[in-house]
Amino acid sequence: MEISAAGRLEVRITAADVGKRVSVRRLTGAEDTTEKFTDTVGVLTSWDSGVLTITRKGGESVRVSESSLVAGKAVPAAPARRRGPSATYRELAHVSARAWRPVESERLGEWELRAAAGFTRRANSVLPLGDPGPPLDEALTVVRRWYGDRGLPAYVQTATGAEGTQELLCAELERRGWTREVTAELWVGALAPVADRADASGVVLSRSADEAWLARYQRKGVSEVALKVLGSGPSVWFATVPGEGAEPAAIGRCVVDGRWAGFAAVEVDPALRRRGLGSVVMAALASRALEEGASAAWLQVEADNVGARALYSGMGFSAHHAYHHYRDHRDGSS
Repeated sequence: MEISAAGRLEVRITAADVGKRVSVRRLTGAEDTTEKFTDTVGVLTSWDSGVLTITRKGGESVRVSESSLVAGKAVPAAPARRRGPSATYRELAHVSARAWRPVESERLGEWELRAAAGFTRRANSVLPLGDPGPPLDEALTVVRRWYGDRGLPAYVQTATGAEGTQELLCAELERRGWTREVTAELWVGALAPVADRADASGVVLSRSADEAWLARYQRKGVSEVALKVLGSGPSVWFATVPGEGAEPAAIGRCVVDGRWAGFAAVEVDPALRRRGLGSVVMAALASRALEEGASAAWLQVEADNVGARALYSGMGFSAHHAYHHYRDHRDGSS
């Protein structure tokens, strides 16, 4: 917090600081004459009619009354993580997008409109990595029309919590009535420790998802469109741990793209969980990615997936940023 030469806390932010990362302290009440304070750090996304809105790293918005402020200042971007590979949000956004390609896409300035017959939100949402060209309201009208023509709901994928992420766009979408349906995080880590974690000699690797792999995959009845998305990416590998029956004991998918290896669809037979099979699958895929020259790893995990978060943290992964899918409900669909 900013402290004056006289030792007093000071508010050194104004409405001109909208878009900057700030740290504020506010008075939240008093009890028995003891003042209570709350600190908030995030991106200042608005300052209207005496109320500040600050978007935290995870995407949640905090409203702060200007009259409750006792201190505030602009602060630099969050410090680099102490472990794992260094990466920018923009680099990871491009890498993760190349690992899960839609079957149809169209540019709108620096936005990419993506569609894949509704198979996953990632492949059926806008990736906004800059200026769309027209003003925001016009751009969103184009988005609604483009997805409506394909019989799909309009989604925009945004990110928060790292330098260059889209807290301001999140706030603008919320002001226009778009609702956030899913929040997840993109985690990064070193690749070699993943490969060294387990003996992967019993894992079968393939360039395509065969019937056995698909039988274990959580999304049943996979269409031809879904197979195209699953098989998309610079260098795609599928891993299978054979089971005693027709379905595998565990599966996984990895896309190698330059220095990055992206993991997805790591799934284990519920009856065989907590036996290290997830680690075995990832070790096999990591070993192959190392052979292709990769050195860093990324994956995506939903905020409420406690088991997966524990597994990946134990492998040395940590959160880089959060991402969200905002949906427009103007079409009246549920």
